[in-house]
Amino acid sequence: MPHIIEVQHLFKRFNDLTAVDGISFTVASGEFFGLLGPNGAGKTTTIRMLYGFSPPTRGIIRVLEMDISRDWRKIKAKIGVCQQDNTLDPDLTVEQNLLVFAGYFSIPMRQARTRANELLEFFALSNRRRAKVMDLSGGMIRRLILARSLINRPELLILDEPTTGLDPQSRHQVWDRLEKLKASGLSVVLTTHYMEEATRLCDRLVIVDHGKILVEGSPADLILRHAGRNVIEIGGPDQALRDYLKANQVVHDDLGQRVILFSPGGNELSDAVRDNFCHEQCTFRNGTLEDVFLRLTGRELRE
Repeated sequence: MPHIIEVQHLFKRFNDLTAVDGISFTVASGEFFGLLGPNGAGKTTTIRMLYGFSPPTRGIIRVLEMDISRDWRKIKAKIGVCQQDNTLDPDLTVEQNLLVFAGYFSIPMRQARTRANELLEFFALSNRRRAKVMDLSGGMIRRLILARSLINRPELLILDEPTTGLDPQSRHQVWDRLEKLKASGLSVVLTTHYMEEATRLCDRLVIVDHGKILVEGSPADLILRHAGRNVIEIGGPDQALRDYLKANQVVHDDLGQRVILFSPGGNELSDAVRDNFCHEQCTFRNGTLEDVFLRLTGRELRE
């Protein structure tokens, strides 16, 4: 399967800060690829280099088999970018925002109107085509920004935290549209802080921290590898539990008033813990991508 993105030994430095530290990855054609990491990990910096907004300090980026350092104009004509900030024109209507943006790609007006109508219908915005942006809800604004990023029928769509700040209903509406785009074969690169979003949408992903890639794989494989199918949370752990975990070398996170046990080996650990230590606060659940993320990047707050 051909690669739509190839990144080799990519670095980005800002004075004494190394934001991206020698990462390499590929994205296959038709793949939904995730780039995850805590604040300051380097993911947005990487995204900005992918679409030519910020030049790399060192390394190679090839998009659609073209070198971003030489062919960035050609690349920009063939990709769509949905930034996390609202960059819509508040003085224009919903439809006008799409038509003006189409002009940046020299799309003839008749084609632009046809494409705008298709996108307004796809994102359930047809009945708001004459509304001003300021009159839209947060979910509608995000859907319009997504629609605008698709006006040129891109071969690659780059999404930088597309559902940040949305309520659950609006977020699920956006996910539904993104799943339809995925089914159409569009190649997508996504950054997100929502682990449920990455699990639901991504075929494959990387987790980055301090500018380096920590792991790479499908969400299901990463969960099995780093958390396991079964996770046990025990509130108010006593010393007997801690002694048991140490003696049996059980993989766990000790958070003081709560201990989280990871059980990739099956149900034997679950049975032993249930029989001996689950007298009060004990929760049995499936492992999640959030468990993987927190185990690899830590639980401390990032500024």
